[in-house]
Amino acid sequence: MPALLFACFALLTLIVSPSPVVAAGGPVQPRDLLIVNEDNSHFFGSRPESDMTRAGVEALVDAYAGGAVTHLFLNPNSMRSSVRSRTRDAIWEPVDGVVPQGLWPRNALRLDQAGIDPYALWIARARRHGISPWISMRMNDVHAADDPKSYLHSEFWRTHRHLRRMPDGPAMPWTNQALNYVHPEVREHQLGFLRELFERYDPDGFEIDWMRFGYHLTPGREAEEKEILTAFMREVDALRRQWSEKRGRPILIAARVPSHPDAAAGLGMDALAWAREGLVDWLIPCPFWSTSDFDIPVDLWRERLGVDAARVLVIPGIEHNVRAWPTGKTVANDLATLRGFAAAARERGAANVYLFNWMDSQTRPVSEQEYARLIHFGLSARAIAGQPRRHPLTFRDTVPAGFPNGAQLPVEAAGGASFRIRSGGASDVTRAAWVVGLAAREGVEAAVLEASLNGRRLGAPEELRDLTGLGGVQRALRFAIDPQTLLPGENVATVRQTDAAGSQQIVWVELRVNER
Repeated sequence: MPALLFACFALLTLIVSPSPVVAAGGPVQPRDLLIVNEDNSHFFGSRPESDMTRAGVEALVDAYAGGAVTHLFLNPNSMRSSVRSRTRDAIWEPVDGVVPQGLWPRNALRLDQAGIDPYALWIARARRHGISPWISMRMNDVHAADDPKSYLHSEFWRTHRHLRRMPDGPAMPWTNQALNYVHPEVREHQLGFLRELFERYDPDGFEIDWMRFGYHLTPGREAEEKEILTAFMREVDALRRQWSEKRGRPILIAARVPSHPDAAAGLGMDALAWAREGLVDWLIPCPFWSTSDFDIPVDLWRERLGVDAARVLVIPGIEHNVRAWPTGKTVANDLATLRGFAAAARERGAANVYLFNWMDSQTRPVSEQEYARLIHFGLSARAIAGQPRRHPLTFRDTVPAGFPNGAQLPVEAAGGASFRIRSGGASDVTRAAWVVGLAAREGVEAAVLEASLNGRRLGAPEELRDLTGLGGVQRALRFAIDPQTLLPGENVATVRQTDAAGSQQIVWVELRVNER
């Protein structure tokens, strides 16, 4: 195909780029992109039957028009397809003779019977509003793997148990029963649907979503089998080139992968190799679901990309949940944590943000009013400057065996502890505080703690009465910080229990700035 077609991919991204920047020695790159992933079930499972019309379908996209959202990533599948397909089961088709009765399959069937393809309508409607439409394919979704009769499961998965990662293993965690790409039959099954999507739809790009569910190869052998997924990505690239030529314009490829480049490679998703070969245009490092990762090393990704950092966008993704460590209590994100995520990501070199499970209802972690504010104002540096933001300590939820997950909690307060956390920048900070949360234990209400920040002793704390958004916390203390003490980048806080009573457990730590 003509080389000019791919050389102009940067011009395509500029269509939705309010403030482009030039990477050193490279093409113009977009910034302030705000990407929303619309999953395969949300629309169908959140709307009444009366909305299963052309107008009802288009209204989903209309709600994003005129705001800060620049891209909609439209996901038509898990194991099954939300539209009628020639290569895999539709979500409404029977399982063992039982017709699914959930709102999702019923509404998807209603649209099919009306001759309406929602994804085709969404793509066209998004373009009309100046929003870039993409198709996102989930590469190994295993929701409800412990329930073999669930209508979520395809006949391919149900009848080819020998093609799974642990065919004779337990159903929990679900990823044990994910399909194993080491088998040619699995790769062909997935490529078949991908070919159909390329043929059927005309988006600006395709996202290959390797984070649903993040484990695709033989347990314990993922790193040595990584060439299998790289070869698969070459097949994706060949499809992209074929259809770019047919459509007369470039089609971009994004890959959703684990948040740390070594964790991704260790699980067989050698995203840096994909970038070096020109197989991807965007990399989206992100968590799975257990928690959002507030310390995605965008700068490390860009450093490892080397000269390819001028061409490949690294766009960190945030999830619905916040959790301090793998078995800690989960809470939902709010706008303050989202701003904290965006600020920390920007500080490490990311000018764009990707939202997963931040749709307009159901899994939306914030109120309808706050969501409207987010969609209108976005997450640009200007939009979040001076606004309240939170930076909680979390961890990486998708890593290979033996790889550090970055969890700093929980710890015993009596022994003292140091915590490292990024500030997201200090230039706009007018007020700041450390918040330390303690678990329920005997004596917790009487415990006395002292703290320092970057080597400077902090004053006595105040009780934080509102424990909303603090997972597993019985009591929280707020240590005020002189904004001049706060450093851009990484900050170090130390906390120690000073009373002689029984040791308390610290289960939550976060930095708050500009709180009101």
